[in-house]
Amino acid sequence: MTLAIYQATSSFPKDELYGLTSQVRRSCASIPANIAEGCGRDGNAELSRFLNIAMGSASELECHLLLARDLTMLSNDEYNYLAGEVTQVKRMLATLIQRLKAES
Repeated sequence: MTLAIYQATSSFPKDELYGLTSQVRRSCASIPANIAEGCGRDGNAELSRFLNIAMGSASELECHLLLARDLTMLSNDEYNYLAGEVTQVKRMLATLIQRLKAES
């Protein structure tokens, strides 16, 4: 998903490089980075905390993608594909978070 986001944002206007382009890329890259950091921590409580942070980043990404579509920086097809990918990631995160809660 992160690679697809970087590819899609490469066509954003150059004046958005430090605006929406950067925000979209940072929120997307934050998802796997927080998952990795949580896995490197000690115990399920820490992992769960970082998975929740990743979930927040995914929600932020959803908002940014919607804005990019509304500003016509993304086509409807690009938006639908990327939004679907984010939804799938959020479902996986939610499932993992619930499993960790059940183990506690």
